[in-house]
Amino acid sequence: MELIKPGTNINFVGRMKMAFSLSLFVIAVSIVSILIHGGLNMGIDFAGGTLVQLKFQKPTTVEQIREALKPVNLQDSVIQRFGYEENEYLVKTPLSTSELKGFSDTLEDALAKTFTKGDFEVRRVEMVGPKVGKDLREKGLLSILYAIIGILIYITWRFEFRYGIGAVVALIHDVFITVGIFSLLNLEFTLPIVAALLTIIGYSLNDTIVVFDRIRENRRANIRGELRGIINGSINQTLSRTLLTAGTTLLVVLALFFLGGAVIRDFAFALIVGIAVGTYSSIFIASPIVLAWEQARPAKEKKKR
Repeated sequence: MELIKPGTNINFVGRMKMAFSLSLFVIAVSIVSILIHGGLNMGIDFAGGTLVQLKFQKPTTVEQIREALKPVNLQDSVIQRFGYEENEYLVKTPLSTSELKGFSDTLEDALAKTFTKGDFEVRRVEMVGPKVGKDLREKGLLSILYAIIGILIYITWRFEFRYGIGAVVALIHDVFITVGIFSLLNLEFTLPIVAALLTIIGYSLNDTIVVFDRIRENRRANIRGELRGIINGSINQTLSRTLLTAGTTLLVVLALFFLGGAVIRDFAFALIVGIAVGTYSSIFIASPIVLAWEQARPAKEKKKR
């Protein structure tokens, strides 16, 4: 099955500067958003603290929950709706495990004074100490860094160093924009999101390698051909496969997003953004970076002479 007719010749390389400008703009907006928010909205996994998920049988307001939590000094906690159901809430507090011994029983007793015991349910309680949160945050960042370094080494070994640079720039581009969108929407950055970012890196790399393979094949078949034309032709030749792969993957992830429940919705959303951005970067970022590197090196050599 082919979505794109054979012989199609869209000038992707000719739109390289426009694509770079768009990407730089989105990255700049992401940086500004992170600075305005004072960093990412770290979840309990990374920031430490306690998270409680409450389900009420009757319509309940945030103010009522806050009032009920006053006896246990949790009235200043962050309370927000969770999922699609109107009467389900998340309560987040920076207090750690050591400060909350017997927390579940204490919480239920406090809520029972305001609500009838059968009218509410404590669905989950998650606690993470500040040291553990810091350790998880550092390991999450290192896992992404090690993945990118490993990919640079692999692509350099399989192709050439300039191809490795193109792939890594595209991957950093994908991760940064996905994180930036989470900052813009003020969504929580948690361990599952780190897992989503690593998945995005693998998905985007696979797409990029397919294009690089075709470039290498076409260059071997046409040694004297201009690299610009070879790259453009290679992207066009793999375009049908790229769109089919992205489309079918998106269908699965969209099903997760809409049907998987609130717990994995942010994870699925990160994958949706990452697949879209990863497909874009495989076409407009990775290969054009190889061309830009190729154009820059001869210029430097001429200057030395």
